Amino acid sequence: MSELTAKQARFVEEYVLDLNATQAAIRAGYAEKSASVEGARLLANAKVGEAVAAGLKARSERTKIDADWVLTRLAEEAEADLSDLYDDNGHLKPMKEWPKIWRKGLVAGIETLTEFETVDGKKEPVGVVRKIRLSDRIKRVELIGKHVDVQAFRERVAHENPDGTPLADTSDRELAKAVAYVLSKGLKADG
Repeated sequence: MSELTAKQARFVEEYVLDLNATQAAIRAGYAEKSASVEGARLLANAKVGEAVAAGLKARSERTKIDADWVLTRLAEEAEADLSDLYDDNGHLKPMKEWPKIWRKGLVAGIETLTEFETVDGKKEPVGVVRKIRLSDRIKRVELIGKHVDVQAFRERVAHENPDGTPLADTSDRELAKAVAYVLSKGLKADG
């Protein structure tokens, strides 16, 4: 990132954290009032774009998390069998016996209720009900569908003029017009 200004370099560092151009611009020291436009302008800058790509690649290599990892994980979660949580008698297994994929976030919570009966004027426990709240598995399927290789639900993201023609080398003034158009339509430039 040696060709970037200090402020641009800071923007790149911040943008790689959460892929939010507006917030990255604010954290990098740009005015909050113009951060949305500044973030879009910075992302359109070829040198900044190269630095962002390099930062994302380095992060992916460092964490060993890439698109393949994400898709594989989502597929494992979408395919996880709920019956793996129960023994042959239909009782919920102890959590330590659950398959690892279930212990890593597929269960959003467990509610345990003890049922009582009154016997000879005294409350006696007669059973336990355990309710499992699952995390949103439909969302996982949707995320798989949005994956670049699947493209079932892929959102169209393009940089183009309001009339649909591709952007040419634009000046800052033309870029500001394009950003203003995008914002006027309620679209976001952030990830």
